[in-house]
Amino acid sequence: MATLEDLGVSAAINILSAFAFLLAFALLRIQPINDRVYFPKWYISGGRSNPRSSGNFVGKFVNLNFKTYLTFLNWMPQALRMSETEIINHAGLDSAVFLRIYTLGLKMFIPMSIVALLILIPVNVSSGTLFFLRKELVVSDIDKLSISNVPPKSLRFFFHIGLEYMFTIWICFLLYKEYDNIALMRLHFLASQRRRVEQFTVVVRNVPHISGHSVSDSVDGFFQTNHPDHYIGHQAVYNANRFAKFVRKRDRFQNWLDYYRLKFQRNPDTRPTMKMVLERQKIIKDPKSILPVAFLSFNSRWGASVCAQTQQSKNPTLWLTDWAPEPRDIYWRNLAIPFVSLTIRKLIITLSVFALVFFYMIPIAFVQSLANLDGLERVAPFLRPVIELKFIKSFLQGFLPGLALKIFLYILPTVLMIMSKIEGYIALSTLERKTSAKYYYFMLVNVFLGSIITGTAFEQLHAFLHQSPTQIPRTIGVSIPMKATFFMTYIMVDGWAGIAGEILRLKPLVIYHLKNVFIVKTERDRGKAMDPGSVDYPETLPSLQLYFLLGIVYAVVTPILLPFILVFFAFAYLVYRHQIINVYNQQYESAAAFWPQVHSRIIASLIISQLLLLGLLSTKKAARSTPLLVLLPILTFAFHKYCKNRFEPAFRKYPVEEAMSKDILEKTTEPDLNIKAYLADSYLHPILRSFEVEEEELVELETVEVRVDKLQTHQVASQTRSESSSPSPPHDVHHHQPSPPHHHVHQHQPSPPHYNDYPLPPEYYYHHTSPPHYNYQYQDQP
Repeated sequence: MATLEDLGVSAAINILSAFAFLLAFALLRIQPINDRVYFPKWYISGGRSNPRSSGNFVGKFVNLNFKTYLTFLNWMPQALRMSETEIINHAGLDSAVFLRIYTLGLKMFIPMSIVALLILIPVNVSSGTLFFLRKELVVSDIDKLSISNVPPKSLRFFFHIGLEYMFTIWICFLLYKEYDNIALMRLHFLASQRRRVEQFTVVVRNVPHISGHSVSDSVDGFFQTNHPDHYIGHQAVYNANRFAKFVRKRDRFQNWLDYYRLKFQRNPDTRPTMKMVLERQKIIKDPKSILPVAFLSFNSRWGASVCAQTQQSKNPTLWLTDWAPEPRDIYWRNLAIPFVSLTIRKLIITLSVFALVFFYMIPIAFVQSLANLDGLERVAPFLRPVIELKFIKSFLQGFLPGLALKIFLYILPTVLMIMSKIEGYIALSTLERKTSAKYYYFMLVNVFLGSIITGTAFEQLHAFLHQSPTQIPRTIGVSIPMKATFFMTYIMVDGWAGIAGEILRLKPLVIYHLKNVFIVKTERDRGKAMDPGSVDYPETLPSLQLYFLLGIVYAVVTPILLPFILVFFAFAYLVYRHQIINVYNQQYESAAAFWPQVHSRIIASLIISQLLLLGLLSTKKAARSTPLLVLLPILTFAFHKYCKNRFEPAFRKYPVEEAMSKDILEKTTEPDLNIKAYLADSYLHPILRSFEVEEEELVELETVEVRVDKLQTHQVASQTRSESSSPSPPHDVHHHQPSPPHHHVHQHQPSPPHYNDYPLPPEYYYHHTSPPHYNYQYQDQP
């Protein structure tokens, strides 16, 4: 078990590591050669120029302005300068609400820390129970600050129960205010957006097969009958997964294609795109490649909302409609999964996750064995000579357990994301939320409960083996608070040094420079090498919720852990604010759809803390005080149900009142809007769209003109069609580009003037390739 000295060694290692990472970041970020690594978001949006484009040869690689080295820490006030409204306009509502989770943690734990440290620490220390149990149990000085030090049947437990009620009321108050504010922010955000294609689009799945009718005929017939005034057409979905493999292979050789472009133009018969263009035409012409899925277009938001939020058929398993994700949020591969197999897939993955959770108990137990060397010494005395070396023992107990746990968890989010994809969800945002849920349950069972159970077994192994069975509950009750030392080491490794490593971006830095030396041949490659990705929600959100769980559970049990939590929330808020402003480029915008899960898991943390305290006091024979806690979980759950009914509909449904008001406003301001042309091809598979240029170049070489509309392929030379057409007239996909959404671009740009010195990689969506900017002016309530 870690002592104060072991924790001091761990704190020194992690603080020095964090300081070294921050110092390295502050120096590396001002070097011109690293500019694309630490400010990629501004390059993608065109808001930052290349500092290597001017100056002498050395100045293109090293910053020669020595004054900037004196102000290398100015990134901290710069990260705090942008307001929340500006962050929403710059990075979207998802990013702003993600940052609010950190501020919620600070609001929650700062008052709790002050009260708990001032009241509970004196109450616990003055009890002295562990002084009499030190011969039976493995204890440390830190454990004397916990509830374990309070003797059985003591009236002092009323302090712990009273603070548990106080903390519960405070947390519920903050959660209610935050849920209310974020629900209003979401509705205002959606209302302030200009026209977007997903507002008029519904996805329908499990389209039934009707003999003698194509999928397109069935879709048109059903929705023209049931939504005659608002339905205007649909986009068929093609199974292009096989074709996507050709495209990925083509992309790997894109640089060579660019290099030999002149050669191929002189000898067009050797063009490697010929085979893929023909394969594309084969997919579009084959009726079997059209899936029983379609994206429905409506002429109003009201019509789309009615269709998306109602049951379409007497058979509830057919014609399943829901809001279509925005085009950049779609995971196209899963649209080809048969709907009937989704239930089986989810069952298999649920069983697999269950098995994985228990498989990971093995490395968790190993980590706990490192954290509890005293218990092992009593059972295995032959290890004592090595373990008793002072520095080795402090390192093993104070730093290595947290680091080992971090390493074992490294690949887990990737494995869980693969499992979520197998389940068949069609939106990237849904995939990330489902992966986040799996990872949270894993963290709850393995990292929290598993560490407590296995840690207690290792820690008190001698006691378990040499006492009567009737004394085991007492041993567990005393030992659970003692696991706070392990979680302190984990917080320091993951929440201090780990967050500092996040801002350093060492892995992206090394990969970018390696690619720049060995792979980058064109500006297209440089843009891909610079791609920063998005905030890793599947890993970051469950980790955040674990910190909430630890803080809430140990606030009453071992309050000395709370300052470690506070340092994490403050430091992480600063770091992620900087990353969202300068680095991450969100792949999609869900308008804070993840917040209900965040709220529910904080409530779950509250209930877990109440139940653990109830069980702990029962082992302390506190018969007079324990019954007072029975009502608290019930009241907390009732509060959760109220919030769920009060606020969650704003995150699941779109009010028809809001839809109608936006439709009326739009008809008044833009009476000549051609909504059919605006929506055309917005949901065409991006792999098929990517070859429009190649197809037109091929058409110039042939006598047959190929044209693709929303539902089918036409050959102008009087060829009969294989799939029925959308109500919209056919159009040349190369010449028709859907109009982009009209955003109000945020005017404040804390960066150099607009400059884009390389062409961005092609993106095949209806919107611009630059990050979206939103016209948002909402201020939350105080």
